[in-house]
Amino acid sequence: MNILFIGPPGSGKGTQSKRLQDRFGLVHLSTGDMFREAIARQTPVGMKAKGFMDRGEYVPDSVVIDLIRDRLSAPDCKRGFILDGFPRTEPQAEALDGLLSGMGLKLDAIFQFDIAKQVLVERLSSRRVCRTCNQTVSLDQVKQAIEKCQNSTPNTCDFYQRSDDAPEVVGRRIEVYETQTAPIVGFYSRKPGFLKVDADQNQDTVYGILERALGPV
Repeated sequence: MNILFIGPPGSGKGTQSKRLQDRFGLVHLSTGDMFREAIARQTPVGMKAKGFMDRGEYVPDSVVIDLIRDRLSAPDCKRGFILDGFPRTEPQAEALDGLLSGMGLKLDAIFQFDIAKQVLVERLSSRRVCRTCNQTVSLDQVKQAIEKCQNSTPNTCDFYQRSDDAPEVVGRRIEVYETQTAPIVGFYSRKPGFLKVDADQNQDTVYGILERALGPV
């Protein structure tokens, strides 16, 4: 089962990816994580990407596609994947279509996380991340999360606000998404398996929608 998530930052894609991973045995693939892993392993495509990143340049689509090709070829992707963070533009979507077709793969489900801008601003501005275990919670959940953190103790658990979650930055992130990435909705809405999901709802309700759409294991 291969899934694509489309949605702005803060729309709940990461949260739902984790739940679907556990339910269906899928691999969550984000381009950021893939870049970091490839660079750490010093793979050819990772080193190529690092060269662009070290110069402060945009990593070309062709390199990103090569990175995804390498990752999808890994054994842990055999049961399926959730692709999150790519594609961001229509040319990238077309390139991804070509890649999947060439590998004999297809997208079984495409979920668009639709959410009001004001809800996004509130969610992102209140988001906190633990430096120790990397879990993400809202500001009012920090105390409870510290008590449940399995990879640290209250003395070492350290929640902070990412710089790109600061209120003054959030608006700009949403604008970038709306201008650069939202147009791919038109590209994918014509494809089988596309579903627009109201992501304003609580995470359990959203998960229920996704699970029903995917059907039994």
